[in-house]
Amino acid sequence: MPTKERVADMTVTTTQLAAVLGITNRRVQQLTQDGVLTTVSRGKFVLGDAVQAYNASTARGGLTKEEAAEAKKLDHIKQKAEATLKASKAKIAQAEAKELSGQMHRSEDVAAMTSELIYTVRGALMALPSRVAINAAALSDPAEVAEYMRGEVNQIAEEIAMFRYDPAKYEARVRERKAWAEKLAGDDDE
Repeated sequence: MPTKERVADMTVTTTQLAAVLGITNRRVQQLTQDGVLTTVSRGKFVLGDAVQAYNASTARGGLTKEEAAEAKKLDHIKQKAEATLKASKAKIAQAEAKELSGQMHRSEDVAAMTSELIYTVRGALMALPSRVAINAAALSDPAEVAEYMRGEVNQIAEEIAMFRYDPAKYEARVRERKAWAEKLAGDDDE
């Protein structure tokens, strides 16, 4: 009876190897073409080497070493991309939560509120001439006119100083934008 070493070193044909592995002759040929199995001569295999190579290939999901390495590399890239996507989604959710709570403002909202302040200042300055014209014309002393004008300008400055950030206005602006975004998203689904 042959020993294990001698059985492992036996040279077998494609048909014999197919019978040992429980696969077809054609599959043995395919595995040879794919580089999984190596022949010692045309249609001849070292039994032990062929069985080990077949088992290793099966453990890799039927892939060649190169294909398995490429699949592993792609899987690593995929996992990295998924982690990046999750981190990005978390940052977006955090930013949205801060926006809804009023801790953070979008640049377009800041621009709108700044514009509102500018229009308030502009309106007060544009109203100044008509507001002071009659009273200033009644004054004859330039020092009195200067003092009167200074008082009116200070009044405008006080009005501007009273301009305050209104969290309720900001919240309404955010909710309006969210409603539009949801409506647009709903239209895209249809």
